[in-house]
Amino acid sequence: MEQAPPWMLRIERALDILSLLCMIAASICLVVLVATFGWLVFGRYVLNATPTWVEQLALLLICYITYLGAAVGIHENTHLGVTLFRDMMGQRISVFLKLVIDIVLAGFGLLMMLASIELVMFGWDTLLPMLNIPESFRSLSAALCGGLVFVFAGLRAVFRFICLIMGRPYIEKGIV
Repeated sequence: MEQAPPWMLRIERALDILSLLCMIAASICLVVLVATFGWLVFGRYVLNATPTWVEQLALLLICYITYLGAAVGIHENTHLGVTLFRDMMGQRISVFLKLVIDIVLAGFGLLMMLASIELVMFGWDTLLPMLNIPESFRSLSAALCGGLVFVFAGLRAVFRFICLIMGRPYIEKGIV
C-alpha cells in the first residue's frame, strides 16, 4: 500500500507472513501426498502388498491443500473471480463494489468457519478408517479456511474503508 499508516503496513506484513505459512503447509502436504502415492505404487507393483491407508491419507491431505490454497488465493487476489462488470464501472462505483465484495467474502468465511466448527465437534468421536484419527481433522481444514478468508477479506475491507475515508487509494497485491 502506498501512503498507508505504519500500523496498516505492519498488519499487511503479518497477513503476508500468515499467507506464506499457509502456502508452505499446503506445499508440504503436496510433497507428502506425492511421496505416499510413490509408496502406493511401489507397494502394489514391487512388494505386491498394497498399503490401504494411502487413499484415506490422500483424501485428508487434499482437503488441506485445497482449503489452504483457496485462503491464500483470497489474500493474494489470485482466487477465481469475475471482474468484468466491476472493472467496466467508474472509479467510485468500482471502489464501492470492491468494498462490498470484501465484506461478502468475509461474511462467507465467517459462516464457513462456524459451520465447519460444528462439523469438527460432531465428528470428533468418529475415526477415519485406516488412519485411526478423528474424522474432525478433515473438517478442521474447512474451519481453518473459513477463518483465514474471514481475516484476509475482513481486514482488507477495513483497510479499504479507512483509505476511502482518508481519501487515499487502497493498493492491493497488484490491483489499484
